[in-house]
Amino acid sequence: MKQMRSFGTRGRLYPDKHYVVPRSEEISDFINRIKEGKYIVLFAPRQTGKTTFFRFATEQLTNQDESYFPIQLNFETYKNLSSSDFYISLYREICKEIEKVLQSRARSSSAETAQFLLDQSIVDHVSMREFFENFTDFLSMQEGVRQRVVLIIDEFDGIPQIVVSDFLHSLRFIYLSDNQRCIHSVGIVGIKSITQLNYDRSISPFNIQDEFNLPNFTLEQVQELLSQYTEEVGQSFDQEVITSLHKQTAGQPFLVNRAAQILTEELDVPKSDTIEMEHFAEAHAQLLEERNTNIDHLLTNIRRDRRFEKLLMKIVSNSNRPGVPYNLDNEIIYELIMYGVIKKDSNRMCGIANPIYQHHIVREFYNEL
Repeated sequence: MKQMRSFGTRGRLYPDKHYVVPRSEEISDFINRIKEGKYIVLFAPRQTGKTTFFRFATEQLTNQDESYFPIQLNFETYKNLSSSDFYISLYREICKEIEKVLQSRARSSSAETAQFLLDQSIVDHVSMREFFENFTDFLSMQEGVRQRVVLIIDEFDGIPQIVVSDFLHSLRFIYLSDNQRCIHSVGIVGIKSITQLNYDRSISPFNIQDEFNLPNFTLEQVQELLSQYTEEVGQSFDQEVITSLHKQTAGQPFLVNRAAQILTEELDVPKSDTIEMEHFAEAHAQLLEERNTNIDHLLTNIRRDRRFEKLLMKIVSNSNRPGVPYNLDNEIIYELIMYGVIKKDSNRMCGIANPIYQHHIVREFYNEL
């Protein structure tokens, strides 16, 4: 018997285990940028589906054309490494990813590939560039067709500060080198933008970046997500529930999935019954009361700086008119946007990202307010 899927709220999502928003338009846009050889950066808050999105996109790309060779890395645990330890760990992870890609293509790692990787090393940013030059040539000879290496780096914020400048300079050097560069395309995923990382900005190492926006779910995408459950289980949602769920979460992926999880798994609504507004009211009340991982991240981030508290109180206070202008040059506003706390409203002013976040922020700073 086929196992029923669920709404995922922990870690990566898998289509055979979870209901997943396809994000077809966004994936198509991203793949086109890779094919054009862009160096893409995506900086967005945690639990917005970045990692899942990039994995799906690269899988779809390589299914279309095996001349693209994706190497996916994660810098989350690298932050406190020395320069030498960083590059040693980096090379180990690259070798593992190469083996994984070859296995996924039903090609056992050949003796030639194993020997090639054994003969190579990465000890600094220069040898990193030399490795990719050698690997691309070697791989193209093995495959009989020019291979385009696509490097995806998740949790880029974890890169040690001591190496970030040289690392980015090497990527820039590769990008500007020639038309058949050894790393065809790069995708950098993180929370803080490169401009917020500490390095010598006397020469901008990454002014080649192509910023990519991964928005929250639209109302149509929320409806599509919930319809997957309906088709599989048979239980439907009242249209007002879908509209209210999107309005209260503003399509924030974790909150959407968490609300759906409460509605379908925790309220014990008989599967023969339609999920109505009375059920949504219960789920909504629970979202306002509970401390899940997403809310923990929210509150942790807004406690980082007392200036955040002051600005947020101006935004939520009814006495403040006309409001706080949405200004990306303002360091505090920019950081709160990066953490997913605030957004631009219809009047081009700052607004809290969604009503659920606003409730928790007001409750957190109740005495100050």
